[in-house]
Amino acid sequence: MAKTILIKKYPNRRLYDTEKSQYISLNHVADMVRQGCHVEVMEVKTEEDVTAFILTQILMEEAKKNNALLPVPFLHLIIQYGENILSEFFGKYLQQIVRNYLAYKKSVDEQFKSWLEQGMDFPSMAGKTMTTPFKSFFDLFSDSTETKEKKK
Repeated sequence: MAKTILIKKYPNRRLYDTEKSQYISLNHVADMVRQGCHVEVMEVKTEEDVTAFILTQILMEEAKKNNALLPVPFLHLIIQYGENILSEFFGKYLQQIVRNYLAYKKSVDEQFKSWLEQGMDFPSMAGKTMTTPFKSFFDLFSDSTETKEKKK
């Protein structure tokens, strides 16, 4: 379980890290999340959970820096369908899709690293892999004398 850090949001838009007892910026919150911490942001005046708003604000700042975070057609769909269809998708599926992708990417990276550490000769391994399973397939189209003699 990721460590949860409570952040208080004051009406003047300032954010306060209750763990370190200091005011922080959106960049600090983003760094906490990148380090694997789970943040919870509470509005001081209303005690409302504004975590989603703050995290979305961080994403918008990132998009501003990179000039694009999500493809424009996807943004059109979000605006067009809003709460109706996409909230279910985002709530149920997108998080799991991203987690699965990251787990798969990690396992592939580890496997590739393992191969590099073993010093495998990839060209010869690829050649063996490609020719052995397809040998009978290639024999069908080869015009070798051995094949002709078998037919007689």
